[in-house]
Parts: sequence; C-alpha cells; structure tokens
Amino acid sequence: MNNPPLTKAPINWTASITLLGTPIAAAVLIPLYAYHHDFSLSAWLSLFFLLAFSSLSITAGYHRLWAHRAYEASLPLKILLMIGGTFAVQNSILYWASGHRTHHRHVDDVEEDPYSINNGFWYAHLGWMIRDYPAAAPNYKNAPDLLNDKLVMFQHKYYVPLVIAVHVAILGGIGWAVGDIWGVVLLGGLLRLVLSHHVTFFINSLCHMWGKRPYTDENTARDNFWLAIATWGEGYHNYHHIFQYDYRNGVKWWQYDPTKWLIWSCSKLGLAKNLRRIPSFNIKKAELAMKFKYAEQDLAIYGHDVNTDISTVKQRLAQEYEAFTHTLNDWAKLKEQELHAKKAAVAEKIHQMDNRLKGEFQQVEERLAHHRKSLEEVMRGLKKQTT
Repeated sequence: MNNPPLTKAPINWTASITLLGTPIAAAVLIPLYAYHHDFSLSAWLSLFFLLAFSSLSITAGYHRLWAHRAYEASLPLKILLMIGGTFAVQNSILYWASGHRTHHRHVDDVEEDPYSINNGFWYAHLGWMIRDYPAAAPNYKNAPDLLNDKLVMFQHKYYVPLVIAVHVAILGGIGWAVGDIWGVVLLGGLLRLVLSHHVTFFINSLCHMWGKRPYTDENTARDNFWLAIATWGEGYHNYHHIFQYDYRNGVKWWQYDPTKWLIWSCSKLGLAKNLRRIPSFNIKKAELAMKFKYAEQDLAIYGHDVNTDISTVKQRLAQEYEAFTHTLNDWAKLKEQELHAKKAAVAEKIHQMDNRLKGEFQQVEERLAHHRKSLEEVMRGLKKQTT
C-alpha cells in the first residue's frame, strides 16, 4: 500500500465540502424537519423515483454508454441521461468516463488506478476524491470520442450552472406541484444525493472486496448479488471487469440488473441500438477455466490435508482440462473458417458452408458439454473421498 504519498496530497476543498458536508447536513436537517413537520407521501415518493432517475443515469449513461460504449443511444435518450447524471452530481461525463477508463486499464495499480482498492477501503470509496492525488487527475487522452461529442462537451463546459439549473427545475417543480417544497428538497434532493453518491462509491470499494470471482482472478473485482441490488445491477463486477464492453453486468437471466433491463427496453422503443453482447461461448469458456483453476487449488489443499490417494483424480482432472482446451481450439478454427467463408464465398456457397459448420458446431458443443459433465463428476468424486 502506497500510504505516504496518499497523506501528502493537497485537499480538494470543493469535493470535500460536497462529499462530507451533505451527509452531515442530511443527518442534522432531516430529523430536525421531521420533528417539527411531517414529510408528505409525495416527498417520500420523490426520494425513490429521483434516486432511481439519478442512479440509473449514472449506470446506464455515464458508465455503460459513455465510459464503455456498450450500446448506442438516440439523442433524446442521451439528453435525458445527461440531465440525470448532472442531477447525480458526480462531475461531468467527460471527467467520469475518462477516469473510469483509466481504472479499467490500470485496475488495482496503486500508482495508476484512480481508486485502487489496494490503497484501502476509505481511499477507494471516498478518499481519492477529497484530495488531489496524481492518479485521479483528469487526463482526457483516452477519450477522443467524448472530446468530439457536442453534448458531452456542452455539459462539461457548463457543468456547474447545469447542476444548479437541474436541481432548481426538478426539485422546485416537483415540490411546487405536490405542495411540499421543503420535504422534496430534503428527501428527493439532499438524502437522495447522499444515497446516490454512496451507492456509486460501493462499486469502487465493496465490489472490489466482497464476493466471488467466477470469471477471472486477475483483478480484485467481485460478483455480489446483494451489492447488485444496492447498485442497480453493477454488483456483478467480476463479470464486468473481464467483459467490460457488454451492456449487461448481470449476464444470466435471473441476475438482478435493472440497468440492463432499462437499456434493453429502450432498444425495443427505438431509443437505443447496437447493444453489445459477449458471445455466450466466451462467457462459458471463462467460467470453466476458473472452475478448473479452483479445482486444481482444491486438489492441492486436499493433497496436503487429507489421508487419501488422489493422484488418479488429479490425473483425470488434467486430462479433462487438456481435452477441454483441445475442443476450444477446434471451435476457434471452425469460427475462423466460418468468417472466411462469409467473406470469400457467394451467397449459395455460404449457405452450404453454414449448414456444414452448424453440424460441426453442434458436435463441438456436445463435446464441451461432455467435458463439463466429466469435471462435475470428478469434483463429486473428490468430495466423497474427502468426507
């Protein structure tokens, strides 16, 4: 951990006052107001809906649209997400997305990652913003696409006036309409802002500390169902760090990812298009590779800790992994043939080639299923030997 430079960085007073002052203000003003008055149902509803609006504008807009280009959005959707992101008060799209791209490129590097968890929970969650650390300094060389985006640059140039304008318009408009301006300001404005901030910050901190790593162990990012609920689907962070350009974080149908559902719904309404998806085979490949790796680790542990001969199990596991790798190579060759066929052949020849390849693909998929089943049998046998 690189502690000495962390303590010497100058304080960022604007960020410090905002990020430390808003929770204190909420802790004092909301109970005080509640003691003398009664929050209306409309004020409580404004908290929920405005929290959803601002948080989803960060996850679907700042993160998956602008930082990763995981899909394309129409101008009306871009404007709406820009307004919601401005309402979330997490700096401009350009600053946020550029910093996040740096995080992915240098993840866990204490020198280069703007919010490396290896500098500690506090640093990753909040500390990196309240001091002017070199790693967090804006560098827009990695965002030429955003520098050429007129809407992004408009928001960046007029960010502070826009923050004021959207808060006055949204909170003032809703408060006036429901007849509870102060209730909406305190719940839909102040408390919503504190919750929105820390929900996002959990992704940088807890999502790199708490959970499972089913796809890769080359970085600290974790998948966690409970954090996915709190972070509007961003909690499947291990998947995201290996497949960052997928518009989905919760890639399985049962995983809670409202951001994914929002983007998909917008595509059905004609507001979004070209949703990027990682092929299911690549995902299964990463999952199986990690299962083999974890199985080898378990075998190493059992080999030292239990009195049983597991050399046969180890040998079978190695054979299954070798067969699995060979099948993957076969699949890659078939995929390459398919691509060459589509480029070089006429339509009829492509059709014939596709029919042949479909049959071969099916055979390869059956072999993969067989290898996966064999691995599961090995692990079940291993568990029986160690009980």
